[in-house]
Amino acid sequence: MANFIKTQNSFANGEVAPEFFARDNIDGLSRLENMDVLSGGGLSRRCGLTSVGTLSDPGRLISFSVSDGAEYVLVLTDKHMYIYHNDVRVQDLITPWSYDDLSYVQYAQRFGTMIFVHPEYSPQTLHYDGESFYISEFSFSRNDADLTINIPFVKFDDASDVNITVTAHNSGNNYATFTTNRDFWTPDNVRGRLLLLDKQWLITEYISPTQVVAYTNGTFSLPSSPVSNWAEAAFGLRRGWPCSITFHQDRLVFGGSRDWPGGIWMSQVGRHNNFNVGTGLDDEAIFISLLSEQRQQIITVVSSDNLQILTNVGEWAISSKPLTPSVVDIKQHTSVGSYSLRYLPPQKIEGATVFISANGCDIRELALDDLGEKYNANDLCALSKHLLGTPMDIAYNSTLRRLYVVRSDGNMAVLNQNASLGISAWGTYKTHGRFLSVSVCDGKTYVIVQRDNIISLEYFDSNAITDVNKYSYSFTASGLPLRSSGHNAHKMRIRKITARVLDTKSIYINGHRISLPNEIYADSAPGYSGDVSVNLLGTTHECISPAWTIHGSQPYPTTVLSISINGWYQV
Repeated sequence: MANFIKTQNSFANGEVAPEFFARDNIDGLSRLENMDVLSGGGLSRRCGLTSVGTLSDPGRLISFSVSDGAEYVLVLTDKHMYIYHNDVRVQDLITPWSYDDLSYVQYAQRFGTMIFVHPEYSPQTLHYDGESFYISEFSFSRNDADLTINIPFVKFDDASDVNITVTAHNSGNNYATFTTNRDFWTPDNVRGRLLLLDKQWLITEYISPTQVVAYTNGTFSLPSSPVSNWAEAAFGLRRGWPCSITFHQDRLVFGGSRDWPGGIWMSQVGRHNNFNVGTGLDDEAIFISLLSEQRQQIITVVSSDNLQILTNVGEWAISSKPLTPSVVDIKQHTSVGSYSLRYLPPQKIEGATVFISANGCDIRELALDDLGEKYNANDLCALSKHLLGTPMDIAYNSTLRRLYVVRSDGNMAVLNQNASLGISAWGTYKTHGRFLSVSVCDGKTYVIVQRDNIISLEYFDSNAITDVNKYSYSFTASGLPLRSSGHNAHKMRIRKITARVLDTKSIYINGHRISLPNEIYADSAPGYSGDVSVNLLGTTHECISPAWTIHGSQPYPTTVLSISINGWYQV
């Protein structure tokens, strides 16, 4: 037997999975719930939630910033977009997306415009005119000379063997009947466009699986034989719409579509509605398709130092500067893959792009190496994978250096991250009810919460010590099983546990409520700072269990800087 005094003054690794309990180099915990790890390594009870208002339906949160510095919270619900400013609802707009569609809606903002994409809907544009918002369908620019539009065209794989016989139609000289050598057309082709005979055609009528009627602006000559060299508009009702979007080097970038999942379309420079590749001049549009041994489905695209392309099987980057049709330096750097069951927007954290991996169990940090040449996908939750569950939403608060991941069980996994101070600590947030969505706007973290069949918009408030002035919540931090001198303790008897606290009014240690000096519960009264302890009179512990636990449920501030235990042990 040997006596011991063991002090833990840093909890920088947060809650770690049981398989790491035997490691000596971890400043971790076996449980961390409703507490944050501070920059100095200590623990603090999370702040409470303040209600903004109730919602008629569950939804998704998105932040929107305008040039004058004003910040808005967008709440997407079933067919509606509610817009909040200074925690007051200022507008209600109609949208095309049902609630079930929202998990695949992606978006990108530039100045007072935000463009939304979904593989089954035409892109929608949200405009802010300085006074109010309005939403409209995204439109490709039109050429006045022939009324064609600058939409990209491709030859889809299932059309590679389709030849079109062009014949006259009795509607007029600008109309023709297109007859294919096999069944190909569907009613969804109506209003779609083709590129054929060096002209752009608009399909006006569906006749049969082998025949449609099309219109072109201008005269044309009937070809003497079936045409094999033709292409379809990349986007439309038949082929689907862009799946992902970003702005990069003053180009609008669409990544993937329903029927061309590996395509990347980039607009002309400064002309974000123009996807005409022209003659390949430096400022004209660009189209590339990812080629590899595996089928590449683009999950999202991210504008960083390079244009990052996250697919279901790997991470690509285009490093060309400037990016022109003749210089597209693209390569795959890593093979992790991104989560595809719903859109979880990648977050920018300390210069890296943080994304959820394809299996949903890892959060990866895509960052360039020291030479700035190759990306690595570092695992941010290597010690705490058990906390992630099934991810539903994600957001990062750069002011607090805190990453929030909403889980399918209604709780949140929360990462306190400060690389310069060695803090990378995961824990769990719980509330009465279920977290449904999270976003950060103007330094505040907003959440949608469902409580007792009531759905509300709320935010974490440093001045709140309960949730929505009604619900208290418990907090818990438990230490790791005792190890000493590099050994697991076989038998242990703890005599005393001491916590060094800061501005604390209430705390329990191993189930014992601690009486604090000058304990005053008035809201205006300062908490106690100093050492508090409990004498356990030789309490025996199972050595695989936590050596100590602090917890509480009363609505008062609690901060713990360190924990010391002393007693004896046997290996």
